[in-house]
Amino acid sequence: MPEQPATAPASAPLLPPAFLPPPEPVTAADGTRHHDGATYARTSGYRPRLLDLHRPATAGAAPLVVWIHGGGWADGDRRYPPPTVPAELLFGSLLRAGLAVATIDYRHSLEAPFPAQLHDLRAAVRYLRRFAGELGVDPERVAPWGESAGAHLAALAALAPAVTAEGLDLEGREGVSGGAGSGGLRAVVDWYGPTDLAAAAEAFPAELAVPPVGNPVTTLVGGGTGEPADLLRAASPVSHVGAGAPPFLIVHGTADQVVPYAQSELLADRLAPYTDVELVPVPGADHLFAGAADIEGLVALSVAFLARELTSGR
Repeated sequence: MPEQPATAPASAPLLPPAFLPPPEPVTAADGTRHHDGATYARTSGYRPRLLDLHRPATAGAAPLVVWIHGGGWADGDRRYPPPTVPAELLFGSLLRAGLAVATIDYRHSLEAPFPAQLHDLRAAVRYLRRFAGELGVDPERVAPWGESAGAHLAALAALAPAVTAEGLDLEGREGVSGGAGSGGLRAVVDWYGPTDLAAAAEAFPAELAVPPVGNPVTTLVGGGTGEPADLLRAASPVSHVGAGAPPFLIVHGTADQVVPYAQSELLADRLAPYTDVELVPVPGADHLFAGAADIEGLVALSVAFLARELTSGR
């Protein structure tokens, strides 16, 4: 029987364990290995947060990519990329490049306000490092790749401190505590993520607001502790750029009507003095790369960047 981590004192037997060990893997005919539905964090009152881990059929510990789905922080599922990008193309390309990929769920904005989403992503990274041996991944070579809201979280995870100067906890205590932590991410792939949330909130088209979420940016911070303006600043990747930032690949459609292309230009400009950053415009493409002529090429570009950064001597 799998071990049950002891996370609560004997006097509090009803508290759930903070996480569970990975389930036994399933090995596919091509030799790839899959751990489906690993519980990386549990908090009383919330659904368990799950991840899937897919490992290539290669020897040794594989470099690891953490995929974070979009959906305006209010929707989405770890198993499904955006409808413009087939899952087999995205995840299969990573595995064929010798990279493992973990796909994660996180709490949505109507379940818990910011910074719960960042807490969950960082808890997932801590979990993957805690069980790196069992999962066959390299805990030192980890990079997040996200799209839209997931790209925002990927950038934040790589740039934001554990605690802001104002005292806001951006690390969280969910899941695995201690250990190697969630820092030291080697690279980031950002597909059309918002980077300055105050500006993104103003730019969000009113006709796209869907009840009960409404404007997804203001909903993200609407139930948080503190002034909305302060939370928007803390939730903005551009607020945290500085020395130690990892390399970034930013890919964004120039006709994006949901997250303006200028959001990526701003992040690239802020990053340029500190790290290698490549901003790739996708001419005429809307959000989710709708209208892009070469989705396969965008995936290949992103996978090549991750393979290079995760196997380099940096």
